[in-house]
Amino acid sequence: MKITVLGAGGGEVTGSAYLIETRNAAVLVDCGLFQGGHRAEELNKTPLGADSARLNAVVLTHAHLDHTGRLPLLAPAGFTGPVYATPATIEMTGLILRDAARIQFQDAERINRKNLRAGEVPVHPLYSGEDVEHILRQLKPVPYHEPVAVAPGVQVRFVEAGHMLGSASLQLFVDDGDVRRTLVFSGDLGPKGAPILREAEPFSQADLVFLESTYGDRDHRPFDETVAEFIHILQQAVARKSKVLVPTFAVGRAQLLTALLAWAFRNRSIEPFPVFLDSPMAIEASQIYARHEELFDDEMIAFLKASPMSRDLATLRMTASPEESRRINSIPGPCLIMAGAGMCNAGRILHHLRHNLWNPESQVIIAGYQGAGTLGRQLVDGAKKVMIFGEPIIVKAQIHTLGGFSAHAGQTELLAWFAALAPARPRVVLTHGENPQRTALGKLITERYGLTPTLPALGEIIEL
Repeated sequence: MKITVLGAGGGEVTGSAYLIETRNAAVLVDCGLFQGGHRAEELNKTPLGADSARLNAVVLTHAHLDHTGRLPLLAPAGFTGPVYATPATIEMTGLILRDAARIQFQDAERINRKNLRAGEVPVHPLYSGEDVEHILRQLKPVPYHEPVAVAPGVQVRFVEAGHMLGSASLQLFVDDGDVRRTLVFSGDLGPKGAPILREAEPFSQADLVFLESTYGDRDHRPFDETVAEFIHILQQAVARKSKVLVPTFAVGRAQLLTALLAWAFRNRSIEPFPVFLDSPMAIEASQIYARHEELFDDEMIAFLKASPMSRDLATLRMTASPEESRRINSIPGPCLIMAGAGMCNAGRILHHLRHNLWNPESQVIIAGYQGAGTLGRQLVDGAKKVMIFGEPIIVKAQIHTLGGFSAHAGQTELLAWFAALAPARPRVVLTHGENPQRTALGKLITERYGLTPTLPALGEIIEL
């Protein structure tokens, strides 16, 4: 048996994809998009090229674009098999991939208008809406906790990962000749104590573990402290009548922040003020969340039973159309604008940043991971000037980084999740982390458990 790291290796956080091959089967775990900078564009090609036709199945840990974004490339390359995922992941994958195709089309149109004037060669989207609809027809729902046969000699068990709605860690039981191996893919693990979703479930048995290491070198600020800082920033913004911009991942972060605002308005930590959810994708994602309350934790269920959130959020406006989004520019503060994309690498947040970054009265709250090369990372790193749509914009707004809202487990939580597997003495492979992060996590695993993790390069083959 061999596993090829087709993404999230070599210090890359995005592009998750792992090909498992036995004598009788080929299964791809995740098929994510690389994000951030020109190198990502070069890496975003069909993971298996013409060999896609030999795949038996794809298995998804969750719906985020860095785990699903290359799926639409598979069918045109010859893949006709099933794509297995939890029901909520299937709904979210449809939402995310359709949005990705739309953004790619719009970006290509905008670039080609400039290229036409300059006499340069036109560019093309990575894939079309038709490619997305094709692959979506191949998605098959699976339940949590029940092993499902996905290919000859390969069964998969999904358990809660606590990262986003429908997310899962995977345990694969793989028969290769007379040998059975147990493989575990953590997927992206969520933090403990965050509201809405249940916490990640660990496994106790594995021969080989692929463990994410996004925050392998540090812990997040405690969630309660982060909420307190969030409320304090908003209290100051209301007093100063500031506009607050929040680059927001449409799936997960938007719902978390909306729930926190509902809580703050309900208990009068902040007097209600105008809030704009300026993201058609986040609006639709919130509707998907509402259809899956069976995945909520006990505290969230109790909060919803006590009083409808719509009563708390009377000042929330969902701005679906471009016209509604543009009108926000003329609305004075105080107000809060949540808009995608979460890494400021696309979407409506770019327009809001363009209109407000130069204003020292504006506030920007960075509430999630920012990939290398993205505009969001530049702001976190203290850039004094940035380029937006080819225009230089001076940065005078106050930039706040709230790492405690991350949907990823911190170092201590990653180690706690792995602790249940450590007695089985599995081989450990650290992926989905930049090199400093996975090196730090690997050192701790060696010190604590006497295991030496592998830190694979992109394209590296791991044999069992």
